[in-house]
Amino acid sequence: MAVQINPSILSADFARLAEEAKAVQGADWLHVDVMDNHFVPNLTLGVPVVESLARATDTPLDCHLMIEDPDRWAPQYVEAGASSVTFHVEAAAAPVRLAREIRAKGARASMALKPATPIEPYEDLLPELDMLLVMTVEPGFGGQAFLDIMLPKIRRTRELIGKHGLQLWLQVDGGVSAATIERCAEAGADVFVAGSAVYGAKDPADAVRALRAQAEAATAGASWACDH
Repeated sequence: MAVQINPSILSADFARLAEEAKAVQGADWLHVDVMDNHFVPNLTLGVPVVESLARATDTPLDCHLMIEDPDRWAPQYVEAGASSVTFHVEAAAAPVRLAREIRAKGARASMALKPATPIEPYEDLLPELDMLLVMTVEPGFGGQAFLDIMLPKIRRTRELIGKHGLQLWLQVDGGVSAATIERCAEAGADVFVAGSAVYGAKDPADAVRALRAQAEAATAGASWACDH
């Protein structure tokens, strides 16, 4: 599967979101972090901003909902223009039903796991998903340090994806940078959310290209990729 780089607008200038979206030309998706100050201790943006952003860019939106009651709210983000919607399994009351509803509305359905949430109890849910997100920091704030202890979890998740023969994207989010992306790719991730590593660079588009090259090189030599 091809490497994908998703710049996170959490690290962008919120007063210039349309310009910041255009600044990452060549990115596969724009990652939009939605936080409600309940599920996580931070408040960011909601449906109206996603609607405006969807009109301002041709890059598809990957909305990561760090909110309570995603069963109620996730479908609205598809209607607002998101092409992929991620809900947290810790917050969802009926994750299979929610994933099916997101897909039925025409978006990709993704499920996120906080660092302390194991993948194994959710193995049977994997066929219902288009992507699984392994958080590599505690969700809530950008700019945190990457948690190396998540690498074995990424490997186990990739093994489960292979076991079931699924075309499931495996995303990592949190502390992804030039210093960490190769380890994530080697462990099994193929979709990479990068915030400050992209928007903190002098040339964000060039940072996207550089991260992609690193991830592609690491994937080419990874045992999990050689098996496919």
